[in-house]
Amino acid sequence: MRPRKEDATAYYVSRPLITNDQTDGSAGLRIPAGEIEQAVTSRLRQWLVDPGSVYHAIRLADPSAQRRLIARAEEIGKSWSELPATRQHALLTALIERIDVGANRIDIHFRPTRLGMLLDIAATRMASATDEAQILSLPIELRHSGREIKMLIEGTDPFATAKPDTRLIKLLIRARRFNTTLVDSDGVPFAALAKREGVSPSYFTRLVRLSYLAPDITQTILDGRQPRDLTADKLLAHSRLPLAWHDQRTALGFA
Repeated sequence: MRPRKEDATAYYVSRPLITNDQTDGSAGLRIPAGEIEQAVTSRLRQWLVDPGSVYHAIRLADPSAQRRLIARAEEIGKSWSELPATRQHALLTALIERIDVGANRIDIHFRPTRLGMLLDIAATRMASATDEAQILSLPIELRHSGREIKMLIEGTDPFATAKPDTRLIKLLIRARRFNTTLVDSDGVPFAALAKREGVSPSYFTRLVRLSYLAPDITQTILDGRQPRDLTADKLLAHSRLPLAWHDQRTALGFA
């Protein structure tokens, strides 16, 4: 696949769409380039910060050079977002040979032995002299959205910026408000309190239960680092949410 730019948005477009030739009946994949590039960059960074992976991919004859290489690779991986765009581009271009996007994974074909040169480490002799391309794989899920394909990455991206879920946060705020209303009600029945808030008694009860979430669960939601599938609707669906904190973590996917 190769990138194509339309309406200021870059896409990766498969061969049938590029040539407008769909006589073979295949449906061309059309994936926003930014999603692929972000996923590929994140996967490469994970490799850079993993000393074991770097060591197994690049064996240098000089132990001190090997240590420097691993240390510099980890440093680059951790400080990636602070590097100039030109430096990032140079590293990616030199290391990556090809990117294959399949239905359920991305395969990154790269040449790790070039890392020493890129990081200015004099490594004239390798313990295993080979410059064969190796593969880093990334599990994904592709979903159709019109002619475009939405890409979902399995697992959590350790380098992704947290994005708090506004609906979830509003739900927690409302739950705390309902709890305060209940505490200050001086014995007013649930049904009357629910009517005062303009909601059903069952909804009022479910929200009050949410005010007793474990502090670490609440903080994780506020930080935007809750499990991917934990939505406001799913949280509300737990009409019998346990009060025990360890049971809550299991029920909501935090355990």
